[in-house]
Amino acid sequence: MNKHNQGLGHVAIYTRNIEESIAFYEKLGGSLKDQGCVPTPEGEKKLALVLFGGITLELIQNPGTMPMGEGNIPHFALLVDDLDAAAAAIRAAGVNTFMTPEKKVLPDLFGGLQNWFFTGPSGEQIELLQML
Repeated sequence: MNKHNQGLGHVAIYTRNIEESIAFYEKLGGSLKDQGCVPTPEGEKKLALVLFGGITLELIQNPGTMPMGEGNIPHFALLVDDLDAAAAAIRAAGVNTFMTPEKKVLPDLFGGLQNWFFTGPSGEQIELLQML
């Protein structure tokens, strides 16, 4: 996995109002990089990438109820150069906690990406992210 890891891809943050959150981070010096939507059974999930303080924040507004119990940071993403090879290396290291049987390919979101989520030992969600 180390040879495919390119660093932190983003930190995801749930938001009740994506426009309000974009404005908040822009007031603090951030800048909007991109916005998009992903269809879900409940409706469209709104997404935005905001460059902020040397990292990328992925703001997420779900169409339904927001899971904000203990906090609103649902996952972090590791940016990789080859998603399939990185996933194979993780499996070879003995980690087989991928949350779906196959990766997801989203060619129209943020210029195109593919990702695959797995969990850490305490249930934390980690996204492998390859920009296309």
